[in-house]
Amino acid sequence: MPDSRRQKTEDRGQQQARSGNNQSSAVSPQSSVFSPPKGTLLAFDFGTRRIGIAKGGTLLGKAAPLATIDAEKNETRFARIAELILEWQPSALVVGLPCNDDGTPHQMTALSRRFANRLKGRFNLPVMLVDERYTSAAASSALNEQGVHGRKQKVLLDQYAAQQILQAYFDEPTAAQLV
Repeated sequence: MPDSRRQKTEDRGQQQARSGNNQSSAVSPQSSVFSPPKGTLLAFDFGTRRIGIAKGGTLLGKAAPLATIDAEKNETRFARIAELILEWQPSALVVGLPCNDDGTPHQMTALSRRFANRLKGRFNLPVMLVDERYTSAAASSALNEQGVHGRKQKVLLDQYAAQQILQAYFDEPTAAQLV
């Protein structure tokens, strides 16, 4: 190709890239659609007193209980969350979204959404909301099967509920809402 034609072609390509009209651009209409994250995820069962946390990987699609933060002060809570994020290096976070049995919101729904927004703002990671109805009951049942009953469940229940939340995400990622 003669140099003058090559230069015009290059100039046209640069103009298209600047104007956004280049169809071979890396940013296509599909790239603006959220695709499920790959790698390690952390999930949270938010409560006003305790936050249960679970971990899991998208490769195997299995969740496991990780920790319970038993603190009411946000500084303490977010400091511990920051430690876990640093340790586990998650690609995204999942937060359980509580609602009534019929799917309508209640007071904890708004608090959980606020918590999810704070996670996103503080840690700059994708955050997804997952319906958490019945996860505490499922967690209690799982603990009963392991021989943990009554008051002994209290320290483990929230992280096992977070495990249920994360497993629900792995089982049906398209049901999650991106924050």
